[in-house]
Amino acid sequence: MAEDFYKTLGVAKNASQDEIKKAYRKLAREYHPDRNPNDKNAEERFKQIQEANSVLSDPEKRKQYDSGGMFGGFGGEGGFRFDPSSFRSGFGSVGDILSDLFGRGGGPAMHRESGRDLETEVRLSFDDAIKGTQVSVTVPVEAECPTCHGSGAKPGTSPTTCPQCQGRGIETEGQGMFSISQPCSRCGGRGTVIDDPCPTCGGRGLTAQTKRYRVKIPAGVREGSRIRLAGKGEPGLGGGQAGDLYVVTRVAPSPVFKRKGDNVEVEVPISIVEAMRGATIEVPTLDGTKQIRIPAGTKDGSLQRLRGEGPPKLSGSGNGDLHYRFRIEIPKSLNDEQREAVEKLGEVMNGNPRADLLASARARS
Repeated sequence: MAEDFYKTLGVAKNASQDEIKKAYRKLAREYHPDRNPNDKNAEERFKQIQEANSVLSDPEKRKQYDSGGMFGGFGGEGGFRFDPSSFRSGFGSVGDILSDLFGRGGGPAMHRESGRDLETEVRLSFDDAIKGTQVSVTVPVEAECPTCHGSGAKPGTSPTTCPQCQGRGIETEGQGMFSISQPCSRCGGRGTVIDDPCPTCGGRGLTAQTKRYRVKIPAGVREGSRIRLAGKGEPGLGGGQAGDLYVVTRVAPSPVFKRKGDNVEVEVPISIVEAMRGATIEVPTLDGTKQIRIPAGTKDGSLQRLRGEGPPKLSGSGNGDLHYRFRIEIPKSLNDEQREAVEKLGEVMNGNPRADLLASARARS
């Protein structure tokens, strides 16, 4: 019975060529023998993945397969012998695909893998987040072994060319009517083997280390801002690109200011008298204090904005705004003098503030 290539790659029968390519790359990485050195099932699965991709990645051969042609059970009349070393599809040769997966150049440079991105957090005061600062971070990483300098071999020795693949990193074997190329089972695609491993790292070329970095925190960062330090993550394997380090900011709240996007806001208490007749009052700013004018008749919750006096914008295009939200303070109790003054005020203040409301209600009845 013919193997279902679509099921092998985990894609639908109407999958696009790009979807097939992505599925193959993902599965090839997952079941690559170098990542599963003692798992025979993974090795067999890897072969099946390559076989399925060799057909589905070529539009013509995929069309024949879909029509039940020469691919029935990998045998029968009209079959052909597939050689991945010479076959080219819309994605290039299998050798090209293996190079994409495990590095280019063949031999020792073949197994190439990018390093992992890392993340750490720093805690900042509100003022440091607004003005910017520098902090030290300590990050645990797997870095180049200081004994073997990443080679994995004991000092005084070097990795040697793999005797099984002669440094090519891949080997070819026949299976049914196909010749299948796959990463070398001896060296895992690296093209080299280590006969005398480094005693410090055990041949891995990496050891657990602690890295310290001085990080510049730009002015205006917020809670959860991410600062990227390119190439400061874990190193890649086989000359692969190092990962990045992301520094996430955790900002302590301020007792005075509240962050509102690019702006900050301050709640300012004012008295009834200040709200009624207006006043000039002193308010806090990000750099100290200043005098502002409250207009007469200011209502509770009114907002006054000072343009460009907020925190720096991370985009680099100026500063946000500083908002003052006025809250009218009403005394909970009055002394005799205050009560007398309020009663006199009530006598001289003409009109009923609810007159319009009541007139509208009566008109409805």
